[in-house]
Amino acid sequence: MLSRVLGPAVLFVSVLAAAQQPALHPIDAFPLPDIGPVLHRPVQTKVPFTVAGQRGVLVGQQQGVFEGWILPVKLLSHMTIEANVEGYPVPLDLNTMAREIEVRPDRTTITYSHIALTLRQIMFAPNNAPEGTGAVVLFQVDAVRPVDLTFRFTGELRKMWPALSSGQPSPEWVTEGASGFYVLHSDFNDFAGAVALPGATSGVMAPYQEQPQTHPLEFRLHIDPKADRNKFYPLLMAVGGSKATASTAALRAKLVELDDQLPALYAAHLDHYRRQDRDLTRIITPAGGLSEDLTWAETSIDQLQARAPDGEVGLVAGYFASGDSARPGFGWFFGRDSLYTLYAIDSYGDFALAKTELEFLMKRQRADGKVMHEYSQTAGEFDWASLPYEYAAADATPLFLTAVRDYVRTSGDVAFLQAHRDAVMNAWNFEITHDADGDGIYDNAQGTGWVESWPPGMPRQEIYLALLDEQASRAMSDLSALLGDAKSSVAAKARAETLHATIEHEYFRPSADAYAFSQNNGTLDTTATIYPAIAWWNGGQALDHPQASLRRWASHDFATDWGARDIAASDPMYSSMSYHQGSVWPLFTGWAAIAQYRSGNALAGYQSLMQNADLTTAQDIGAVTELLSGDLFEPFGRSTSHQLWSSAMVVTPLLRGLFGIDVDALKHEVAVAPHLPADWDTAEVLHLHVGDAVADLSFHRESGTLLVTLHPESGAILRLAGATGDGLTLRLPLPPVEVAIGHGLPLPGARTAQMKVLSESHEPHALRLELEGMAGTESTLIVRRNDAKVDFKAEGAKLAADKLQVNFAPAPGEAGSGYVTQIVTIRW
Repeated sequence: MLSRVLGPAVLFVSVLAAAQQPALHPIDAFPLPDIGPVLHRPVQTKVPFTVAGQRGVLVGQQQGVFEGWILPVKLLSHMTIEANVEGYPVPLDLNTMAREIEVRPDRTTITYSHIALTLRQIMFAPNNAPEGTGAVVLFQVDAVRPVDLTFRFTGELRKMWPALSSGQPSPEWVTEGASGFYVLHSDFNDFAGAVALPGATSGVMAPYQEQPQTHPLEFRLHIDPKADRNKFYPLLMAVGGSKATASTAALRAKLVELDDQLPALYAAHLDHYRRQDRDLTRIITPAGGLSEDLTWAETSIDQLQARAPDGEVGLVAGYFASGDSARPGFGWFFGRDSLYTLYAIDSYGDFALAKTELEFLMKRQRADGKVMHEYSQTAGEFDWASLPYEYAAADATPLFLTAVRDYVRTSGDVAFLQAHRDAVMNAWNFEITHDADGDGIYDNAQGTGWVESWPPGMPRQEIYLALLDEQASRAMSDLSALLGDAKSSVAAKARAETLHATIEHEYFRPSADAYAFSQNNGTLDTTATIYPAIAWWNGGQALDHPQASLRRWASHDFATDWGARDIAASDPMYSSMSYHQGSVWPLFTGWAAIAQYRSGNALAGYQSLMQNADLTTAQDIGAVTELLSGDLFEPFGRSTSHQLWSSAMVVTPLLRGLFGIDVDALKHEVAVAPHLPADWDTAEVLHLHVGDAVADLSFHRESGTLLVTLHPESGAILRLAGATGDGLTLRLPLPPVEVAIGHGLPLPGARTAQMKVLSESHEPHALRLELEGMAGTESTLIVRRNDAKVDFKAEGAKLAADKLQVNFAPAPGEAGSGYVTQIVTIRW
């Protein structure tokens, strides 16, 4: 008979009837095939890892300490491992012996090693796990002598922020034969969790009669090196959220179901990534690591799907260990985060996910048309609307309109637009009816634009939000036309043109050749920011006076060696450790990359793109972090290390910037404006999705020509915009000379010191580059000669064969520190 739970933090022991079968059991090791990309790294202390799926998440540090979530419940934390080897009389803290982390799309493995044993901690989070379960850990031990392992952890049973849990759970050890499992009881009979390690026994059990004290929960597992080497010992977790599912019997049944299904669950989980590898867009380039970076970005985005309280699936903003809180990074649903990410999802062709996410947002659209900003995974448990989060931001509404246009244009799914006409029209009506100062521009009066804090006071109208309003108006013109509403289409286009003129009038300052950050009842805040770069996000007219801004964004004033600051380092507002006044976000770096590529500054675009791509392996390997210091190469201590839109900002600048791909499924057409690095002879984009059709794109240099060929799959009717003849081949003229630059992140803690490309221009018979570098340094650029018959000479640098040596000499009379500018011109 089960013991009655008398209060929190009291451990009870009960015995389950032996007749209950089947039992929890270790399982025979099953194959773990090697598919897709793989990342191996020596373990780094206090560097995060994430294993995420729709139902469960493991977040921790590479030395193996982690917390386990059965979404949206934090079930356990502070998991550590100790070993005691027979005949070796010293306890081994295995977390200090974590040697390697291996990350694959389907699993993450941490390997601990000592002269007496090797332990592998294999983690995966199958989307198809039984309800109430999720992430799984498999422990596999190879020992030279018998060993006793002790797994210690803290029982949590805490619901994700901001739902309230009942406090510290009351653990109960349920004995089952020679082993058993823990049940974590709350103060309510409709909420409990369970944790099992089949084959293990319990550890310290302070009885109720003992004085109040706290001990970590323990699993004690004996390993026979001969009998147990080829076994997996699974850490199983389950949560029950109703009277029927929170009973001990129900939780045990759930653990047994998960245990029995593990080989099949993993096989289906693996097959999901096989399909991803087969179906989603891939690239082949001379920069081998870039191909993998794209795959990792797609994987990272896919893994940030989670199930909402009503069972729907939506994208969450990211994960990071919660520590002593119940907030795992930004592990809840955000409107603008997912909307920026949809451009990446559309780019690599997961239209089903894009459609699901748009419908997720539409279901939570406010009655007046405003699109949601934030929705917790526990929002269904209380009156979420009474809290100030769901509609706090203003930018999700225009972003929704531009994202719908992008989805319809790339997928060709006009039926989706027609089915959701009301949602689109309601968002549009909200946007055009919220203008507090009467200048015609949607503004911050009903929510934040970008910044959520601003020392001089919150802005009334940001250029960021104004530019999104202009782009949403252009998007609405296209959407209205597809809906057969010609009058509304014309009106929306006219509004976009009016907005463009108003923005130029209100925000551009000719005396400074720059755009202001915000205007507040006629007063400009002239803080130098990255935010005007959003003007290029959806193409279109962008800005009328962009060159000075583009040059400054590419300079060391904004561009670090690891990405773009949001505020110039020279601005009085700048603070490298702040959230909104000087930090580096890969999101901003992506905006800058798109702006530079679409403005013809391909070298600056490439620098930004590769900074984001290189961050894939810099911290939470396989994912890109949320934000970093503006001065030193180091992520913030609370940077969400597996961040949704950060990974998206690898995909979009790569496919739409470097390759310049623009898909129009409504016309069955692909346009390209490629900016291939000069040291690439060839490149391929595989599985490019154009609506229901799929095609490959190949790029090949032939002397002074870039040959671009579209290869549709059998039966697909597609054409390459601008192509003649069969409509599948373009011959793009190349300049007689091009240059290529390198890339690579600095060492942790370093300051910005790499060369920057401020501008590039192709003049008649000349290539002019404006570069800056640290005084007293020299940089090497690779020169590509597309016309071997033309003689070249360089001014401002030394040209030797295929190398351009640029010396950044200190200015006369100066000490030789800081950045200096050098103009390099190659003439022919």
